Amino acid sequence: MRVISADCHVNEPPWVFDRVPSAYRDRAPKMMRGADGGDGWSFDGRPPTRTFGVEAMAGRQKSDYQRSGLRFEEILPGNYDGAAHVKDMDADGIDVSVVYPTLVTFIYLEQDRDLARACMVAYNDWMLEDFQGADPRRLVGLPMLPVDDDVDVCVQEFERVVAKGAKAVFVPGFPVEPYHDPRYEPLWSAAEDAGVPVTFHRTFGGRSQEPDWDGGRNNFSAAGTVARFFSGVRPLTYMIFAGVFDRHPGLVLVGAEINCGWVPFWAQTMDQQAYNQQALQDMPSGKAPSDCLGTNVFVTVLDDDIGFRLMAEGEPLGELGHLADASMFSTDYPHSVTLWPNSRSHIARLTKGMSDHDTEKVLSGNAARVYHV
Repeated sequence: MRVISADCHVNEPPWVFDRVPSAYRDRAPKMMRGADGGDGWSFDGRPPTRTFGVEAMAGRQKSDYQRSGLRFEEILPGNYDGAAHVKDMDADGIDVSVVYPTLVTFIYLEQDRDLARACMVAYNDWMLEDFQGADPRRLVGLPMLPVDDDVDVCVQEFERVVAKGAKAVFVPGFPVEPYHDPRYEPLWSAAEDAGVPVTFHRTFGGRSQEPDWDGGRNNFSAAGTVARFFSGVRPLTYMIFAGVFDRHPGLVLVGAEINCGWVPFWAQTMDQQAYNQQALQDMPSGKAPSDCLGTNVFVTVLDDDIGFRLMAEGEPLGELGHLADASMFSTDYPHSVTLWPNSRSHIARLTKGMSDHDTEKVLSGNAARVYHV
């Protein structure tokens, strides 16, 4: 059966910002050697506080995982080379890979917006021309949108990358203004008109109001990783209740690496509160909140045993859909929770008891429909 991984990543190479105009090149982020001997990205000219580690664990046994300290030459070429990425997909039995940025998302914190936009454009061109360009039939690269700038600037970059072959776009997990704000209406209209899905990846990009376990110094902890699986609840709930998908019924939003075992309870709670609170707050007219799931809103799923068991049982989402309608399989190559290179064995275990129809939806059908691949 065809398999699409709806959440993979690059680890950006030292040359990713080579396309930045000369006026900004001296201030563009640079890969530097860290105090621990590993290589990492510096966004302020000082040695990086984080070097390669958990982001690039593919190829290592879990007993050999390390938080940081890897040099660039020690990570698999599939982290940054499109052709090598496809070879690693072949080794894992993956037909298409949707590829997210990783550390470059820290550019959303850059205060100099002209520099930030120049870096985003350079990254987007590298992703579409170099990485996705290695095999556009099998790689779906996600360019980043400057959502924190004027919305017209954001829409211009959206239109530019779509013209260059982008099949989807990336927005940060922590925008300056939340996504249910009316300022985003032109972006949602553009994405709906173009039939191009908008994606976010947990908390990647922007500044959280609640720093991670270690105060945000390294942006990684086991506890923080657990919490981030629930990071889609607030933005997705707010967008649904703000009527974004009522106004834009063709808009598709994908929340990556948040799994699906929690989704039925969330759907139930949204529908209950839409009914209970209707006298206290204006609610979007028309369909129930849960009806957005599997039509407008999708999540990507790793080895979520509870989620797959619920799908095997035909778990409903509201009155119209089922959990399998809103879920897309992913391998999260090359990060520390990746299923690579054993995805096929994980699939055999996870989909046991599921109907062939629902299995096809989750493994490829939903993603093929959303990303037009």
